[in-house]
Amino acid sequence: MIRTLSGLSFRASGAAKPTKDFTTRRLHSTYDVAVVGGGIVGLATVRELILRHPSLSFVLLEKEKELAAHQSGHNSGVIHSGIYYTPGSLKARLCVRGATLAYEYCEKKGLPYKKCGKLIVALEHEEIPRLQALYERGMKNNVRDLSIIDAKGIREREPFCRGLMALDSPYTGIVDWRKVALRYGQDFEEAGGTVVTDAEVNDITAVTESPAGSSDGMKYPIAVRDKKGNEVRCRYVLTCGGLYSDRLSQISGCSSEPRIVPFRGDYLVLKPEKHYLVKGNIYPVPDPRFPFLGVHFTPRMDGSVWLGPNAVLAFKREGYKVYDFNVQDFADALSYRGLQKLVMKNITYGIGEMYRGIFIGAQVKILQKYIPELSLSDVLRGPAGVRAQALDRDGKLVDDFVFDGGVGDVGSRVLHVRNAPSPAATSSLAIAEMVADEVESRFVL
Repeated sequence: MIRTLSGLSFRASGAAKPTKDFTTRRLHSTYDVAVVGGGIVGLATVRELILRHPSLSFVLLEKEKELAAHQSGHNSGVIHSGIYYTPGSLKARLCVRGATLAYEYCEKKGLPYKKCGKLIVALEHEEIPRLQALYERGMKNNVRDLSIIDAKGIREREPFCRGLMALDSPYTGIVDWRKVALRYGQDFEEAGGTVVTDAEVNDITAVTESPAGSSDGMKYPIAVRDKKGNEVRCRYVLTCGGLYSDRLSQISGCSSEPRIVPFRGDYLVLKPEKHYLVKGNIYPVPDPRFPFLGVHFTPRMDGSVWLGPNAVLAFKREGYKVYDFNVQDFADALSYRGLQKLVMKNITYGIGEMYRGIFIGAQVKILQKYIPELSLSDVLRGPAGVRAQALDRDGKLVDDFVFDGGVGDVGSRVLHVRNAPSPAATSSLAIAEMVADEVESRFVL
């Protein structure tokens, strides 16, 4: 779903480059473009825009004290190759191109990564047709070096893994996505952009008069304000709010749907003396009856190995612990008809996910199907991540990109990235190209 905006145009203004001492001059700061959200999508996009339009002034506003503090820094760290997605879909194209761009970027910037590969393993005969369908889908998506291997091939790739057949994707890799995101931010600042942290935006409005003491007139007709009352004046606004993308959109008069529902994923970690059990990523064959991929084995750049995750409703949008709770987030989620329908359609699955989150032995039992040598004493409770899952009112997961604008005077100058679904980190540079291309194809530069 892409809503057409009208009247938005990016033109070089000749404005002076913004001061780095932004905090002390915030009430009088003006920029051509303000980007809200300092996660990997926002950072990649603002980087792409400033590289294309160096004569414009840009500011990035992030509510946390550090960049890439949430989804960008709490994920599995996988560079996905594009196997799972519908051939020809935007999601498939962006993932395949994004993976290529990610590897090239890491090489250029000297960021460490590993092409450790991935096996999608069929344990039962009834999974083999689904595995073969995944292979065909991957081939249609132009995934590199994809092949199907038998049980012997599985043991050659993963000596401790058991299965009947597997899809082998050697192009899949791992990287520390937070380090990548922070490097995007460094590129942006080196190109002349300004990054402001600890600025939680809660108001985006059209103004009717110029800032006090300004001689620019109505050149900067949009005011972006944070919860502390500080204000930025700008010509255009782009939001990439992740877990808060729906609320940022509503600020400028957009629909409340699709709604963001937070799902927490709890990982286990292998004890260091058991790292030898896993060489690369080991994934299950997805079950189409359920909305998530299922538990898997994921090596990390720091040498650790993560197992999981499960997927349970988070009681707080940024709640990484079981008991993290926010009244508004919890009420918004439970009162949403879309979530109610999703729960009713997957109630058995959901109960199982909660059970496995509490009793880790149940999760280990599933993992043992792939690596029989694994035991409960080999694992510890690990970190968690929270996924911003967009959900429509029918209880369907919104599985592609959603853009929206506001209404009235604000609407012609605001663009919201309301949903950038997984694997947004892998696709981040390709998403950035897409957003910039959308601007350039629709509006006069």
